[in-house]
Amino acid sequence: MRLLVPLRSSLSITLALLLALPFAAFPKNDKEKDPDAIGDRNVSGKVNFYSLEKEIALGKQLAQQVQRQSKIIDDPVVSEYVNRIGQNLVRNSDAKVPFTIKVIEDPTVNAFALPGGFFFVDSGLILKADTESELAGVMAHEIAHVAARHGTRQATRGEIAQLATIPLIFMGGAAAYGIYEASGLLIPMGFLKFSRAFEAEADYLGVQYMYKAGYDPNAFVDFFEKIQSLEKRKPGTMSRLFATHPPTDDRIVKSQKEIADLKARPEYVVTTSEFNDVKSRLAMLENQRRPDKTAEDPNKPTLRRNPNSNAPIEDETDPSKKSSGDENDRPKLKRRPSDGGDSTDTSSPGPSE
Repeated sequence: MRLLVPLRSSLSITLALLLALPFAAFPKNDKEKDPDAIGDRNVSGKVNFYSLEKEIALGKQLAQQVQRQSKIIDDPVVSEYVNRIGQNLVRNSDAKVPFTIKVIEDPTVNAFALPGGFFFVDSGLILKADTESELAGVMAHEIAHVAARHGTRQATRGEIAQLATIPLIFMGGAAAYGIYEASGLLIPMGFLKFSRAFEAEADYLGVQYMYKAGYDPNAFVDFFEKIQSLEKRKPGTMSRLFATHPPTDDRIVKSQKEIADLKARPEYVVTTSEFNDVKSRLAMLENQRRPDKTAEDPNKPTLRRNPNSNAPIEDETDPSKKSSGDENDRPKLKRRPSDGGDSTDTSSPGPSE
């Protein structure tokens, strides 16, 4: 006698079995807890409807969309430096895809990595970081999302739940999209907004990656604590996407415990003089790109003072009243060396390649 199972029941059983498959967060065994095994282990889960090739193609399509909607910083010094930091972390990660890393001109303190290794760092993150290791910590966290294939694993979960096998990105229509509010980017939020389990996994892996690359892993916690404090004093410091899973006390405590379990190294990279140089250069570039209000309104008066006289302030827009002083007449604010003490060279060699 044949036992007939209604189609709806059959689909429900299939769905239940699929959802019961291993989606558990990292770590799973001792090898996957060992930083020395990085690159020789699987951290990408077992259920994923996307091949690596399909994931790269998807990420490329999304990245093109991001680049159309953003202002990419093309300064070779800034771009090369950030790319070098990122590629060093990638080499010390479990990632199985090549990475393309670009800097977006945006004041938001954030970075995000799309499926397939397309990675964007907001200029606001670089300017807010105090050390190279703080920047590396945030970048390592995002690299971990790609190494663990969180974007497509999350999309797979959604497709199982919907009994669908067509990626959301190809469905079309506004329903498949959300606004990445940090930069106003119209991209599927499912590829950027991760579950708490995936965020915890990225924290765990990110600490390992920066440790393996030679950076001080405590900088990861330091930066999270700083952002947490800034957000309390000035709401809106973090991007709204980043704020969906903020650096809570629980995440910070877990990361501190993981760091305590790592084998101590004789030394770590905290920062480099190159980081300070690049940060200063980036700040200068962003200042240069800010609109000149006087140039926009030529009739707006420009106030100047000749330090060699007690003449009243003059209106530069009136040719008959222009100061006869040259550029050297402009007042300058100076600091005596004794005011700030001797400077300290905090630079150290970059992490070994």
